[in-house]
Amino acid sequence: MSQNSVQSIERAFEIIEALAVEPKGLSITQLSQKLSLHKTTVHRILQTLLNRGYVQKDPQTLRYKLGVKFVEISSLYLNNIELRTEAHPFLRELVAMLNVTVHLAILDGCDVVYIDKIEQVNSIRLYSSIGKRVPAYCTALGKVMLSKFSDQEVEKILSTISLQSYTQNTITNIEKLLDEIRSVRDRGFAVDNEELQEGVRCIAAPIYDYRGEMIAAISISAPVSVLPPHKDEENAQKVVETAKETCQEFCVSIS
Repeated sequence: MSQNSVQSIERAFEIIEALAVEPKGLSITQLSQKLSLHKTTVHRILQTLLNRGYVQKDPQTLRYKLGVKFVEISSLYLNNIELRTEAHPFLRELVAMLNVTVHLAILDGCDVVYIDKIEQVNSIRLYSSIGKRVPAYCTALGKVMLSKFSDQEVEKILSTISLQSYTQNTITNIEKLLDEIRSVRDRGFAVDNEELQEGVRCIAAPIYDYRGEMIAAISISAPVSVLPPHKDEENAQKVVETAKETCQEFCVSIS
């Protein structure tokens, strides 16, 4: 065992890896013998994994198997890799068409996480990079992805954070924010009107998987002179079309 490792985590992974190669599962006694661990230790770790959905217990055989949580996590990981690959050419077309910066992102709790970014040459400096997290409530990407939830769910999600003001346009009142998200549901796209960064506007549209579940979003970002408010509908239509094309390509690729 490495000097920097945590013993309980090491043992949890040993149990997970042992169960991964046993389709019929293993009992506490079998795991104890297989891994040379005390039964009490095995039971305690299994209970934690069971509570979080990473293992499941057969009530008849009392054997433990890997749980559906691993399927969910694997699907998200694979989908993000596949989605980025399939979306990239469409993002490039959007950059060339509108002379903007384009982002592809997913929602993680209260944050937007960028998984791809393509910039137009000589574009305005945007403080974004692949893997960076930004608040969902003050971004077009975030508002689009929050729109898949009910008002009550949005309130619950945002209740865990402080809605701080980044610019004079940042919406920090929850009721106004809910009104904005309701409008997003109706329109099918969201706008960030200089809410995260002064002088920069963004428009975003959702991406769905084969089940019709919203899994990501695409946005365009540029100075106000490039994305003026009076052209929102026109520009949004191009973003929505790009998102739809990405959805179609992505669904074909995983089917």
